[in-house]
Amino acid sequence: MKLITAIIKPFKLDDVREALSEANVEGVTVTEVKGFGRQRGHTELYRGAEYVVDFLPKVKLEIAVSDGNLDSAIDAVVKAANTGKIGDGKIFVTNLEKVIRIRTGETGEEAL
Repeated sequence: MKLITAIIKPFKLDDVREALSEANVEGVTVTEVKGFGRQRGHTELYRGAEYVVDFLPKVKLEIAVSDGNLDSAIDAVVKAANTGKIGDGKIFVTNLEKVIRIRTGETGEEAL
C-alpha cells in the first residue's frame, strides 16, 4: 500500500478529483496549504503599493492506494493537474505500513 501526497494548484482540484474517480480511486483527503518551490512567490500591486507574496496558495491531496492502483492514480493526477507552467506542483509517494478502518476494524487493503 502507498500514500500519494500531491501538491497542486487550487483551480485544478475538480479536474484531479474527476480523473481519480475515473481511475477507480475512492478516497482523497484535501487540505488547503501555502508554500513555494522554484517560483519563490511573486510580486503583486494592491492600491498602488507593491508587495511580495512569499507563500502561494496550494492544495494538498493525500490518497491511499493499493500497490496495483499506484501507477493509474499517479497518471490521473499528473494529467489532470498539468498546466505546463511553473508551479504545477509535486507528487510524493510513501509506503503505508498499516491501514485500519475504524468503523469495522478491517486492516490492510480491505480498509482502503
